[in-house]
Amino acid sequence: MKNAVLTSPEGEPTASGGPVPVNSKQRVLVVDDFDDAREMYAEYLEFCGFEVDTAKNGLEAVEKAQEGEPDIILMDLSLPVMDGWEATRRIKQDTRTRDIPVMALTGHVLAGNAEHALSVGADEFVAKPCLPQDLENKIRNMLKPSKAKPRSGQE
Repeated sequence: MKNAVLTSPEGEPTASGGPVPVNSKQRVLVVDDFDDAREMYAEYLEFCGFEVDTAKNGLEAVEKAQEGEPDIILMDLSLPVMDGWEATRRIKQDTRTRDIPVMALTGHVLAGNAEHALSVGADEFVAKPCLPQDLENKIRNMLKPSKAKPRSGQE
């Protein structure tokens, strides 16, 4: 295994260890009602070379998933207006968005939550707080071509 250093488009090193294609940024939708968490993850992921959009509640997340076609969604489960459970369920039931991987994020790690998140369609379950580097690595792993699901209507 070679020791490559991943760099952001600005040439700064990042956590995961491979080059970041500058003109083929993958899009991440970060959904969290807590401003500091949403901004921290968004800024870190932008630094790592991702294009990032954000949403403050589940309804906004569903709308942005339909309009923006992100490559992956980081979904907090405790959200106002519409919770992350229902937002994930709607995203996975919609033919336009069902193939977008959803990573459920929550600070409420109770027995059964991971199974429930997976049952409504989440592809991964991550407990918060989560180190930004660990989150980046999980995102990159989920977006690897061998793991990514084909988008509807795309070859």
